[in-house]
Amino acid sequence: MKIGELAEVTGTPIETIRYYEREGLVPEPARSSGNYRIYDPAHADRLAFIRHCRALDMNLAEIRVLLRFRDAPGENCGEVNDLLDEHIGHVTQRMRELRSLDKELRALRELCVVARDAGHCGILNELSSPSRSAARRRGSHVGQVHRKSDKRRGTSSDGGTI
Repeated sequence: MKIGELAEVTGTPIETIRYYEREGLVPEPARSSGNYRIYDPAHADRLAFIRHCRALDMNLAEIRVLLRFRDAPGENCGEVNDLLDEHIGHVTQRMRELRSLDKELRALRELCVVARDAGHCGILNELSSPSRSAARRRGSHVGQVHRKSDKRRGTSSDGGTI
């Protein structure tokens, strides 16, 4: 099947498939005489596995490890268990951060219970307070990924090499 068919079958954008190929997560397919990529069912299965991992919010470094074990079914899966335990820890931490964010947003919303002119809006005034915004940025979840380095795998958990 061509890349468009693979994209349709797996629900994956073509650019994402190409990205996964460049990252080495999906093996390069054979080429037709017209130089079109020709994918087989194994590509679709692997892509479905990757998509399932991404739906569980796993990063590319974690997926690489899982694929390595998937490709070596005789290996002991202890490292897979460790990886999942670590990922669960990240999710638990993010849930704590999101509960804190929810609490802060609700408190912020309470500062302006009735609509009035924007110059007297409690929410806007609070968000403009420099001391509060600096503290908020330090604890912000925005843009964070798993950054704990993992020497066993030779990568940081955001996918970068260490």
